[in-house]
Amino acid sequence: MARRKTVAEILAEAYRLKQQARAAQAQGEAQQKIGQAAAPPAQPRPRKRKVDPAVEHARLLAAGEKHLQREEAARAKEAARVEAELAKRQTARRREEEAKKRADAQAEKEAQRQAETAQLKAQAEEGTAECNRRREELEAVLRLRPEGLEAWHPHIEEAFAHDGPQGVAELIKDLLQRSPVPPDCRTAAQAVYIPEAQQLLVDVELPNHEIVPAVASYRYVAQRAEVVPQPAKSAELNEAYARLVARLALRALDEAFSATPAAFVETVILNGRVNATDTATGQAIRACVVSVVAERKDFAELVLDEPRGDPQQCLHRLGATVSKHPHDLEPVTPIVEADLSRYRITTDTAVVATLDSRPDLLQMNPYDFERLVRELFEAMGYETWRTQGSRDDGVDAVATLTDPTGSTIFAIQAKRSKNIVPVNTVRAMSGVIQDKDAGYGIVVTTSWFGKDSYDFAHRNGRLRLIDGRNLKALLAEHLNIDALIGLPKVPPGWQAADLV
Repeated sequence: MARRKTVAEILAEAYRLKQQARAAQAQGEAQQKIGQAAAPPAQPRPRKRKVDPAVEHARLLAAGEKHLQREEAARAKEAARVEAELAKRQTARRREEEAKKRADAQAEKEAQRQAETAQLKAQAEEGTAECNRRREELEAVLRLRPEGLEAWHPHIEEAFAHDGPQGVAELIKDLLQRSPVPPDCRTAAQAVYIPEAQQLLVDVELPNHEIVPAVASYRYVAQRAEVVPQPAKSAELNEAYARLVARLALRALDEAFSATPAAFVETVILNGRVNATDTATGQAIRACVVSVVAERKDFAELVLDEPRGDPQQCLHRLGATVSKHPHDLEPVTPIVEADLSRYRITTDTAVVATLDSRPDLLQMNPYDFERLVRELFEAMGYETWRTQGSRDDGVDAVATLTDPTGSTIFAIQAKRSKNIVPVNTVRAMSGVIQDKDAGYGIVVTTSWFGKDSYDFAHRNGRLRLIDGRNLKALLAEHLNIDALIGLPKVPPGWQAADLV
């Protein structure tokens, strides 16, 4: 900005301009006189009025003041313009900075959103992978059975030599509890060894249905910016749990057979139980969901490696009693029950050896009754074996009788009932004979048959009916068992003495 002139400088400048004007005026007058000398005389010019110096000085001062005002106005205007331009630039710079901040904030927010999205997607994938890993782990229970359990044989023999049956039971318990099953699949185990019968009773605790992942997968939902679990279908969960129960039962049987010498253990009796809380009462319960008696030779025939072998069908093949709804803790009656606290079997698979002197046939559990019928036929000279559990088509046992003419196959059905056997049951046995290509069919019951059943059996010629009276007599004759039949009333044609 130009330096502001002082009043003295303005007056000096005005005086200098006045002197220059006077010099110019004098020069003009001289030139005019020269021209007038050469030119004809001109008219006399009017005499110039004399200027008052004080007035001129005042005029110059006023002019200087106006000049200063104009300069000051110009400088003020320029300063205002510069300030306005500066303010404009500052406003523009501030707006640019704010826009940059907003853009940076938006970019940071977007980056954060993308990072959160990536994290949530990774979380969904990780959760899905964990569910799949857990399911695969549970499905591999049978495929990943421990190897080299035969190395336990010397230890079993040594334990028996030093500590007897209890030593063997402790070793088997330790083996089962240390088995590398998936976490929480086998929380505890007990064992009882009966050397006289070459039997090993195993009681294992199984997990409840919550061990099967209830989530099929996890999905990222962009609209809600969250990971949402996708629940598995209830039917699939129930089926997966039922198969897991079968796998765990078969694995425990496999470990028990593999770790014990054949000369020590011929039969393994397994009960699988679940500890849980009854939602109806809030009380703790311990439900038996699978019970099976497995002979070593029968178990050795099974192919446990899936998918060639189906674990549930393998259990049925062994004649196991399995809960139809294990996920609901629907219990089954153990085939064999044991008093583990005192290591004493209370019900043996050899039914005859444990029956009271006057057993009531109607009070026996279904398995014991079927086994008693098989033992009766064995005592009568037949060779018997049990059938495949729930897929026996109404046949509880198959027996063969060999004579000089050859072998005859008998299909046997045992009906522990207090009511008359329906004629449809007898007719159905006729179809079983044809389907199984058996020589004869035998229906054994604790109750009685009606006239229609006897007439049908007589016409068929290949059916044998054994009612409660005849069964009682056969037990006394061949097994020396004086049995009771606790029917609520005396059947038609019977005597009261037939029941006692």
